[in-house]
Amino acid sequence: MKMSLKTYLGILAAAFLTAGTAAADDDAFTIKKGSLERPTGYREWVYVGTPVTPNELNNGKAAFPEFHNVYIDPASWAEWKKTGTFRDGTILVKELVAVGTTAAVSGRGYFQGDFIGLEATIKSKQHFPNEPGNWAYYSFSTPDHKTLTKTAKPFPAGSCNACHAAAAADDFVFTQYYPVLREGKAAGEKGSGGMSDALQRVLQMGQ
Repeated sequence: MKMSLKTYLGILAAAFLTAGTAAADDDAFTIKKGSLERPTGYREWVYVGTPVTPNELNNGKAAFPEFHNVYIDPASWAEWKKTGTFRDGTILVKELVAVGTTAAVSGRGYFQGDFIGLEATIKSKQHFPNEPGNWAYYSFSTPDHKTLTKTAKPFPAGSCNACHAAAAADDFVFTQYYPVLREGKAAGEKGSGGMSDALQRVLQMGQ
């Protein structure tokens, strides 16, 4: 029996959505004996933005002069879109990238150079029952910023939590600097942005 174009496209769209749900159910991190194993595959997660506070704009003494490419695990992104809250088990990974050239064919600016580090923050009542907001912070960066460690211990709470508690817009997370998180908050499927729109257009093609 010949399948109609509309039916075929509907099955295809459903397969995309099902695949996304399955991926979201996977455990995004592993903690053993208090150490976090370095996450893998995070570049396939949801990318939320890249802030940079360059030395040139901070009297040559920026606390974090590198680019920070930030990703959130799929299950936590789905919960963020649904409820506007970061679920227990949320992990955000921050990839540190040095400022490279400041000139390109498009003009002068700040462009990414080499990878120089990797950090993560996790919300977990199980692992961090006594930490503010149940958040903990990790770094896999070596002192010379040339390699990464396989595991990491959490920073002392005071080294990170105080700043996040005082200035972060949502539950220790600086969502005010990430338009993807701002727009996605409790937005439902609209928070998927172009993906939902694209699937809708695919379905309409078969009508």
